[in-house]
Amino acid sequence: MSGRVAGLWPVAVVVFASLVVSAPSYAHSCEDIASLKLSNTAIVSATEVPVGQFSVPPGPGADMQGPQQRSERTMELPAFCRVRVTVAPAINMEVWMPVSGWNGNFEAVGNGGKAGSISYAAMATALMEGYTTASTDTGHQGREDQTEWAFRHPELITDFAYLAIHDMTVTARKVIASYYGTGPTFSFFNGCSTGGRQGLMEAQRYPDDYNGILSGAPVIDYTHLQAAHFAIALRTRKVPGSYFPPSKLPEINKASLAACDAIDGVRDGIIENPLKCSFGKDPSALSCKGSETPACLTAEQLQTLKDIYAGYRDPRGQLVYPGFMPGDEIGWKSLIIAGADPSQPFTDTSAVGAVGFFKYFVFDNSSWDFLTWNYDRDMPFTDKKLASEINATDPGLKRFRAHGGKLLLYHGWADPGVSPLETIDYYERVVAAVTGTEAIRPGYETSAFADSMRRTEDFVRLFMVPGMEHCGGGPGPNMFDAFAPLATWVEHGRAPREIIASHMTNRTATLTRPLCPYPMTAHYAGHGSTDQAANFSCKFPDN
Repeated sequence: MSGRVAGLWPVAVVVFASLVVSAPSYAHSCEDIASLKLSNTAIVSATEVPVGQFSVPPGPGADMQGPQQRSERTMELPAFCRVRVTVAPAINMEVWMPVSGWNGNFEAVGNGGKAGSISYAAMATALMEGYTTASTDTGHQGREDQTEWAFRHPELITDFAYLAIHDMTVTARKVIASYYGTGPTFSFFNGCSTGGRQGLMEAQRYPDDYNGILSGAPVIDYTHLQAAHFAIALRTRKVPGSYFPPSKLPEINKASLAACDAIDGVRDGIIENPLKCSFGKDPSALSCKGSETPACLTAEQLQTLKDIYAGYRDPRGQLVYPGFMPGDEIGWKSLIIAGADPSQPFTDTSAVGAVGFFKYFVFDNSSWDFLTWNYDRDMPFTDKKLASEINATDPGLKRFRAHGGKLLLYHGWADPGVSPLETIDYYERVVAAVTGTEAIRPGYETSAFADSMRRTEDFVRLFMVPGMEHCGGGPGPNMFDAFAPLATWVEHGRAPREIIASHMTNRTATLTRPLCPYPMTAHYAGHGSTDQAANFSCKFPDN
């Protein structure tokens, strides 16, 4: 099985078509690359790493994209040429190239959180499969909760927002051509979460950089997501009694599954299509009938739950950022609820990172207090300053499509960090923009949208993953190879009709299920094991 499995390696993968690169003279050894002259670029080192154990360099950021991080600091790798590069003003990047067995292709990998480190684990996966690969820290070093680097440094914010990935792409192709005497035939971008946003930025701003992009759980509306990350904490600190502890999440989860698990005809602890579930609009079954108990919610707590489902809204009730889906509320404990306890400081990195974003990206004020947040004053100021630079919301991908680009999106329905509804909305707007039709919400089952989807399946597809959390994890079929179908699509023009996913227990697949192109969902045939993908088929939902 390919190493590119969502949930095991929470990375997104992208393929791009033949790239014409002006190839410098062939370097007879890896060390010769050190003398390569590139504009605004310094080759820090070029060293051939022998086959064997590679020790991951220490650093402040995470190697992985998403919450599941590898603890291993050494990896068994084939021999490769390791080139360390700095692009002005402060973009650190690495390019790895197989000494032998290069498959002729290039895979760039993205970041998670606020970047700040080289994604070594993702690079290792690419290298072991014969690809040249590259990664960048996007111009700064630090964890998600370390944002001081952005303080009064707009040039570093620009690099993080979009420019560093483009510079990495251009530079890596030149280094590859220098080593092999030719550029890559096909290239890939690999990104989930922030990496998913990076992939979309490439399609939107530099449509010729890549011919194929796999964008997982992308942070599309970055500015609004940051505000949403502390919205529940604001409520629980301003409305007495509105906080409920993580210990109540199992009962909430049980109630949502009781209401909606069987809607798809299979009771398996997974809600196949949460858009069909009305529990989020009316979770009143959890209301305390008398005194509060661990199994019920008070009126104030019930409203907090409704707010999580409904999304962050402005003072007039207009949606600012979409909410989160019923079906895996247990997964909220580390991202949505953890930082909401009014008696405790934030304990989840997303909320800490969001506060840091407003301190150092937006207001240039290290003493800014999130309790002073005023939507009507602060959200317009934030968007005016940064939305056009850091948000990946542009649906106009006609140039990307015109040169044969392929965009494959995926998102877990149970994601507690980035709303899956944001990705659905973006996909629908892309379809509408390309076809010149109206975006259809939420009547996506209509024949009109199905027709528009078919007219755009040559370059964009979205796969929603039931029961998967942020870039992996969760109770659903959260492990799948998204690279192979994308490669087939790019190289042979066959759009993926389904992707087979698994849920693993003790390294054994206990459930397999087809992932379907949105808005199609997996329908049970009515016979055979519900744990086997062969007994399901992809169909449009019933009205």
